[in-house]
Amino acid sequence: QVQLVESGGGLVQPGGSLRLSCAASGFTFSSYGMRWYRQAAGKARDVVAVVSSTGGSTSYADSVKGRFTISRDNAKDTVYLQMNSLKPDDTAVYFCNAFRFETRSSYWGQGTQVTVSS
Repeated sequence: QVQLVESGGGLVQPGGSLRLSCAASGFTFSSYGMRWYRQAAGKARDVVAVVSSTGGSTSYADSVKGRFTISRDNAKDTVYLQMNSLKPDDTAVYFCNAFRFETRSSYWGQGTQVTVSS
């Protein structure tokens, strides 16, 4: 069955770094674009970063540009989110999402908590 499993979240001090991973299985990973979303307590789920199926194209929310980097390894069926210069406002549950417009397919992981606090 389709699975997306996030890992790498945790507690970090302001200014610190974390690297999130999302391991995929049960579908053809290299045919899907990938997104990282985040949802802070009491707020809507917002897209943070997007990478194309080949990894050749990326885009970011303005709030994370220059601090976060999305990447993928299609040989390992894994997408990453490198987060640097973390701020308390980055505190949220982070979710990965696989999408394919041609088939209107979309899969979600269960999320990983990131807490930025001193």
